[in-house]
Amino acid sequence: MAGHSKFKNIMYRKGAQDKKRSSLFSKLSKEITVAAKMGGSDPDSNPRLRLAIQTARGQSMPKDNINRAILKAEGGDAENYEEMRYEGFGPGGIGLIVEALTDNRNRTASDVRTIFSKNGGNMGESGSVGYMFDRVGEITFAADVGDADSVFEAALEAGADEVESDEDGHVIYTAAEDLHAVNTALEDDLGEAKSVKLIFKAQEPIEVDAEGAEKLMKLLDALDDNDDVQNVWGNYDISDDVLASLG
Repeated sequence: MAGHSKFKNIMYRKGAQDKKRSSLFSKLSKEITVAAKMGGSDPDSNPRLRLAIQTARGQSMPKDNINRAILKAEGGDAENYEEMRYEGFGPGGIGLIVEALTDNRNRTASDVRTIFSKNGGNMGESGSVGYMFDRVGEITFAADVGDADSVFEAALEAGADEVESDEDGHVIYTAAEDLHAVNTALEDDLGEAKSVKLIFKAQEPIEVDAEGAEKLMKLLDALDDNDDVQNVWGNYDISDDVLASLG
């Protein structure tokens, strides 16, 4: 089990959360609705819904919004969304995986392809990027739940695989099939997590310089602005100094 890692698997949206709060809530609501429609509206018997609700709470999404998303699924008037995954390359050959929920796969595929091409990237075939990532569980906690050592011990006891801690918080990685069990075990020691999700974790992140980071962020911003795009995962690592230089 690894402890501190010099690389962070970056799921893009970190810097955009505050300025795009309404867009974020819309995407969280869509995930809650889809989870409830597929597996039932009781989070105790629907792990995907429980994790979606937990992540929404961690992003300070109002309880009314969460309840409305569940009721939409119960009412049977929710759109029929398909889960789509696209793979492509950003500037500098950075690998990207885009997850979407869409009611029109042709529209979304066309939109994503256009975003890639207009921002120095290109969409690839299925499998062209996925081999660079591992599908794992990710559980995040605020920094104040404990120091690095205590969180590491709690994660080890719960059956996690890896922990990264810094001043921003703690990130715990698990095998995909163990995510629900590890999260449940950690609640006893650390309380409710800020987010709990399945992610694509880069095997070997590539360090990006300031010029490359600026181009990459434009692509990521454009993808994130698309209503159908839920998550964007990349095998890039951007240093704090470079991030600061981008403003």
